[in-house]
Amino acid sequence: MLIDFFLHLKSSRLPVSIKEFLALLEALQQHVIEHSLDDFYVLSRAILVKDETNFDKFDRAFGEYFRGVEALPGMDVLIPEEWLKRAMKKHLTDAERAQLEKLGWDKLMETFKQRLAEQKERHSGGSKWIGTGGSSPFGHGGTHPEGIRVGGRSENRSAVKVWEQREYRNLDDNVELGTRNIKLALRRLRRFARQGAPEELDLEGTIAGTARNAGWLDLHLRPERHNAVKVLLFLDIGGSMDDHIRVCEELFSACRSEFKHLEHYYFHNCVYDYLWKDNRRRHSERVPTHDVMHKYGNDYKLIFVGDAAMSPYELVQPNGSIEFNNAEPGAIWLRRLTETWPHAIWLNPESEHAWQYRQSTSLIHNLLGGRMFPLTLDGLERGMRLLSK
Repeated sequence: MLIDFFLHLKSSRLPVSIKEFLALLEALQQHVIEHSLDDFYVLSRAILVKDETNFDKFDRAFGEYFRGVEALPGMDVLIPEEWLKRAMKKHLTDAERAQLEKLGWDKLMETFKQRLAEQKERHSGGSKWIGTGGSSPFGHGGTHPEGIRVGGRSENRSAVKVWEQREYRNLDDNVELGTRNIKLALRRLRRFARQGAPEELDLEGTIAGTARNAGWLDLHLRPERHNAVKVLLFLDIGGSMDDHIRVCEELFSACRSEFKHLEHYYFHNCVYDYLWKDNRRRHSERVPTHDVMHKYGNDYKLIFVGDAAMSPYELVQPNGSIEFNNAEPGAIWLRRLTETWPHAIWLNPESEHAWQYRQSTSLIHNLLGGRMFPLTLDGLERGMRLLSK
């Protein structure tokens, strides 16, 4: 009954073999899984797909073949509360969205101060006061092309300032699920050297020394061979980067295992006056960016990791940072950093075709001289190839 499924995978250009198909049938005969389409998906993918890069292709082929097999749940289930909350929001047409006015930086800040002074009660669904679900430039959960988010979660990601203190968690450097292929891509950036104490047996030197010593054993040791490349990793954390935590953790874990000389720091959206090593102590133990620039030599390779999604004010406007009042715009800091470490690239977890639709991404792409690459295996290989020159 699964022959057609096997042929469908072959027609979808998946490299599945008869041997793997027979292994899948044997697993079903041994009742490895219950009668569940979800369990069958996990089992068939584990047996039939040999390369993680084919996971997406397998998902699409599986979905096409088994579409409509499971019935939708009955309509007698309770409507989720979150759906009701979203239904109460003010929905705007494209024409109404286009009519919403961008106040500009100075007027936005001045108007926000006035609203704080004047407002006395909670508002929802309006266009003026600090509230929820409306078209006001102040509040959260609504629609406005440019405003200040007060509380709540980011949804449209159009805020130029956030009125709250946010806590971010550190990336896990022990993640191993998808790091194997990332490690292979990072190995393009290798320059081996033998440094340190002689702890490894030099077999060729021992043989040659013993031969010169008339057969008396003459042991030779040498330092272990390591990748001598030095890497400085700057990781964007929090906000819109929450969508990309998994792939960033995989990259971080792979870097920790591939590069002996690796230093990492966190930032949010763009690098400004300071960086930090631990997100739990980012307010009390932050490091001035100037100190980092003076600490590491220009032989380090600098890798930024971030989606470059932010308000353009963060790059071109003093005090434009979404979290604090910075004396100098982000563009100046990025220029300083790339001058300090000429071998620098930016890895972006967002899809490459979407970059043109974000003004901030285009600005950073230009500031780095086009040295921005997608956080995919192909993008990593291109980026490592450039850094290794």
